[in-house]
Amino acid sequence: MRAATTCPKTGNPLPSLPIPEPLLSLTPGTWAYDTMSRRINEEILQRTYEENEEKFNSPPFAKALERFNQLRSELSDAANTKLRHVQFDSTDGRPAADVEREKEEWKSIMQPYIENGDTWLSAPWLVAEFYAYRRLMEALGYYDKSNTDTYLYDPFLVAKRAGLMSSVNSAENMLAKVVSLPNTKEGVALAAAFALWGNKMDLSIWPADAENSSLDVFAKILHAADDNLLHDDTDILTDRCEVLRENGGGKIDIIVDNAGFELVTDLALADHLVASGVADVVTFQLKGHPTFVSDALEKDLLETVAHYSSLSPDEYPNAHAAGKRWQKYLDDGKWVCNEDNFWCQPSAMWEMPNPLRADMAERCDLAFVKGDANYRRLIGDRYWDYTAPFQDVVGCYFPCPVCSLRTLKAEVGVGMSADQVERAKGLDA
Repeated sequence: MRAATTCPKTGNPLPSLPIPEPLLSLTPGTWAYDTMSRRINEEILQRTYEENEEKFNSPPFAKALERFNQLRSELSDAANTKLRHVQFDSTDGRPAADVEREKEEWKSIMQPYIENGDTWLSAPWLVAEFYAYRRLMEALGYYDKSNTDTYLYDPFLVAKRAGLMSSVNSAENMLAKVVSLPNTKEGVALAAAFALWGNKMDLSIWPADAENSSLDVFAKILHAADDNLLHDDTDILTDRCEVLRENGGGKIDIIVDNAGFELVTDLALADHLVASGVADVVTFQLKGHPTFVSDALEKDLLETVAHYSSLSPDEYPNAHAAGKRWQKYLDDGKWVCNEDNFWCQPSAMWEMPNPLRADMAERCDLAFVKGDANYRRLIGDRYWDYTAPFQDVVGCYFPCPVCSLRTLKAEVGVGMSADQVERAKGLDA
């Protein structure tokens, strides 16, 4: 079987290997089945209701609550409820061209499954999951400018703010370490490791006098995190970053996943990339609307920076100083935020729309892709052989050099050795 070379939707390059079947949600006992048949409705949407109960039961939210409950009714019978197209308000507050673009994108995404009579479970898991959050935005009237109460109302704000407030104690310790990282390959490796592992990094062996410590000490800290890695291209990453540093700094994108402590680790990575001369500009690629509960929008990033800047310099000296640095990066154009609805959609990243793809291909010297859902999109959420080379599945089509930082949740992946696959199966048994 020979793989196609270009995407029929966009003309973009495709993975160089034949593309396998996508994950569905039909098999009891799988995370996909549990997510679509139970978890989104009974846990996520129930918690969303509880966190917004007063608002949802106020008169301005009457229509939104009715549509919210209808969505929950569909999900309560996910195996039998057929999918429909996303609906758009006639009073959508965005520019007409943006509305038309998103309407066409979602129509193109959903058409094959609607024509096929698919349900919430028989459509590909990734499609159904992203679609559920877009349907939530539709239900709430997120873009309906005629209702000032529901317009741009973030139903996940309570959860995200709780994550922000609880992040500070963990971040204070980490940020003291990040600011002392050496401007070397080891420094980049550690900054990336923080962004991957967050507060699971072992900081107990961090040197007291980090600025004057040998690089062997930092190598030891990195090695301590190696045991749980299923694939590690740190050497390739740091070589690339060293080239960018030697050339005066490059343009680096971080395709962001979650708000809260994870976003703080992304900011810490971006901080080191700029401070060490690896990056001239870091662009944060952010979600265009609330999705997956904790996923970060531009407003979440700006609120994080503002909150850290406002912390007491006596109680949280490192977090406060970091917030001040981050605000200056934003003010000076060293950090840039870009929201795009593509990051809220289930399309495989080889279907990236050409305006976004062309921008990244022309501008971006390196992209970090964060998190499990973004990784699933990198590989199309499909049943690849775990040992398929990352370059043959992702590197061959992505518009710029790319590094994925992902802790495995969904049962898909590539780039692992056969030994590591067997080891992971054994640990999961």
